[in-house]
Amino acid sequence: MQPIHRIGLSSFSALLFLSTNMATTALAKPFTYVNARFSTVCTFPDQIFTGRMPEPENGDGLEWHSADGASVACYGSYNALDATPKSLVENEKASPDPGEKVTYSKTGKNWAVLSGTKGDNIFYERSVFGKEDVIHTVFIQYPAALKAKYDPLVGAIAASLHEASGPHWK
Repeated sequence: MQPIHRIGLSSFSALLFLSTNMATTALAKPFTYVNARFSTVCTFPDQIFTGRMPEPENGDGLEWHSADGASVACYGSYNALDATPKSLVENEKASPDPGEKVTYSKTGKNWAVLSGTKGDNIFYERSVFGKEDVIHTVFIQYPAALKAKYDPLVGAIAASLHEASGPHWK
């Protein structure tokens, strides 16, 4: 795992934004996760997402849960299907998971965003296409009833997603 002190200015800016954008979760401490396998980085309030799930055997990322039913997952994957931001969004819209409805999507040169509902939950997924054919993703899900609490956090968490220096950085 990359040491946190190697995280660049963009992460510091995201951290600053995250810590100042938490009026509904006063004093929530930001935590920066760096995935060792794919160099995927994201920052989120670890006083909210306290339940760390076991690490998968393949080491692609981690997931944390909150006491009130929300979750955040940060992971990387190889772009084995040669997806583009546009094709990633098109494929997700064409074949959503059961009960899932994509209500928002947007793409850029090297990123894609999807958001919508799945049952009684809201989800937000941001993917960044990085070096060496790696896709970095953060996935946030929370109960729709807690929209006022989590909506202010989603933008900052998603904006913190990036590729760190490491094995996939050149």
